Amino acid sequence: MSARTAGGDKQSFIEQARRAQIVASATKVIAETRYAGASLALIAEDAGISKGVISYHFTSKSELMEEVVRRILAEVVEFVVESVKDRESATEVLRGQILAVAEHMRERPAAIMALHEIAANMRAPDGSLRSGIEASEEILRLLEGIYEMGQRTGEFRAFDCRVMAVTHNAAVNDMFAYWATHPGHDLDAHAAELADVFVRATREEPSA
Repeated sequence: MSARTAGGDKQSFIEQARRAQIVASATKVIAETRYAGASLALIAEDAGISKGVISYHFTSKSELMEEVVRRILAEVVEFVVESVKDRESATEVLRGQILAVAEHMRERPAAIMALHEIAANMRAPDGSLRSGIEASEEILRLLEGIYEMGQRTGEFRAFDCRVMAVTHNAAVNDMFAYWATHPGHDLDAHAAELADVFVRATREEPSA
């Protein structure tokens, strides 16, 4: 390996670490001050860097917010995949996915609040709210795969897997949105009940 290559790798690692630091501070500041109060200046102060450093890595607050959402959801996917990889049936995977998401996010209230605030306040160039559905595509594909697996094995009845995946994801998002505004709510009990709902909804209907 050449010295130039090694230097480039080092620079890349430093930049990646700096971006991760900025995202972590942005998540924390959004949770504490809500979306409107999370200025780049406050985020820079929390990260112990200048506002110019943020501008070097992100062209706008919107781009930073998109990265916050992307990273939080990517961590969720990674945790869930690891949690359910050894489950043998699609039903077990389906139930495990919902419970694993709740387990992962329960210890990350700042991440939940940040997602909730960004979804409720981030706007597209035309002024409309961004739904965040694009950032959820990886999760939707994962859910779609679970439902397709259940249909292949005969565990699940026939239905549109994309529609079910979108409905499933929306229900999980609403669970966290409710928990964010009602911190005393029992998240684990909610997740268990939600898992039961979707397991029942996917069952093959008995013949008449």
